[in-house]
Amino acid sequence: MDTQLEAAVKPVILCVDDEKMILDSLNRQLQRYFKNTYEFEFAESAEEALGIMNELQGDGYKVVMVISDQIMPGMSGDEFLIKIHQDYPQTVNVLLTGQASLQSAINSINKANLYRYITKPWDEDDFLLTIERGLEKYRLEEQNQSQLELFSRYVPFDFLKCLSKESMLDIHLGDHVEREMSILFTDIRNFTTISEILAPEETYAFINQYLGYVESAIRKNNGFIDKFIGDAVMALFYKPEEAFQASLDIQKAVAQFNKDFHDQKFCPVVSGMGLHTGRLTLGIVGVASRMQSTVISDAVNLASRMQDLTSKVGGLIIASGSFMEALRANNSDLNDEIIRFLGKVFVKGKTQIVSIYEIISKDNDPQADQKVNSRNLFAEGLNLFFNKNFAESCVKFKLVLDQNPEDKFAHRYLNLAAKYMLEGVKDDWEGIAIADAPVHNGSPR
Repeated sequence: MDTQLEAAVKPVILCVDDEKMILDSLNRQLQRYFKNTYEFEFAESAEEALGIMNELQGDGYKVVMVISDQIMPGMSGDEFLIKIHQDYPQTVNVLLTGQASLQSAINSINKANLYRYITKPWDEDDFLLTIERGLEKYRLEEQNQSQLELFSRYVPFDFLKCLSKESMLDIHLGDHVEREMSILFTDIRNFTTISEILAPEETYAFINQYLGYVESAIRKNNGFIDKFIGDAVMALFYKPEEAFQASLDIQKAVAQFNKDFHDQKFCPVVSGMGLHTGRLTLGIVGVASRMQSTVISDAVNLASRMQDLTSKVGGLIIASGSFMEALRANNSDLNDEIIRFLGKVFVKGKTQIVSIYEIISKDNDPQADQKVNSRNLFAEGLNLFFNKNFAESCVKFKLVLDQNPEDKFAHRYLNLAAKYMLEGVKDDWEGIAIADAPVHNGSPR
């Protein structure tokens, strides 16, 4: 057939028989009943039919049904239909049987998901009714598949996988599972300011373009997005090393986004990220008429708090001590030069002390090289600060700032160390490095 596709091509029924008279009969009957809805292709052997099938699929046609004779030179009908089912599982298969044994039909039923077998010679009315019902079966299954694909945009397949469910049809209110996962939170700095200079339609276009870059980096690292919260994204990962790499790839994607849209008024975009590893409960909540997937966990809140800290410490990616502990457990060759310990804090709404680390993005942080080069000096200054050697701590942080005058957190530690050197501290002092976030005295976990 002509492989030049029209604007809207019809689906195809493929007929295979080594007797031309049978093919002519099939053509007359099918044309009489289905010519306005379907195209028809004919082959005199299974080998020829496979070639036609591959060509049609390659050109974008849908072969919805294959009607095949059983006894043919070369490949038999049941062998042919088994091959079709392996390569094109949605295609409806019908077997024509003359003198063939019932075993060939049974073989096709078991291995080729045979819809019907029709004996030769056939009654035209029964034949056409069988074909019509087979095509209706295809349409219903295609409709169901389209609906499931639509639903999967709202409930990721990976979420179903966590719940050990095969499809949306298997989920029920209250289904849940508990497991340890790594959480990545990211959002756009100063999004409110950006949205104020854009019209509503421009804001939505901007957000959707930006999220496309972010989602690609997450999916590349085997993560999945649990939810979009305006400009923010919450993603889940089975392995901390995948979340770690995703955070770097997202920053690389944001850098590319800024290059691609450099002439737009919303650029450059700066995105902060928080990483944490902990126990999660993933499940289905709501009511019978309105259900949705969700994650319930204190770990989610902590990952969000890590992201909130990025603007305060002057970094792009902040990870918790729990995340770093899980990351290092099975990654002895981790590139430590892009990781620096920032201290221990009480984050908002929490009572426990949390270690925080900066992961330095060489793709998107203008201070990346300076931070890497001054990393050891920063660590020495921090250790002296925690041990109340404030004068020496000032010296170290001054050296850090000589290399990187824009290091926001080094400035903060330098100012605090100078203050405490003059005023002294209480015996139970733990240190304050971030407003409303006391830093605990001690070394990182």
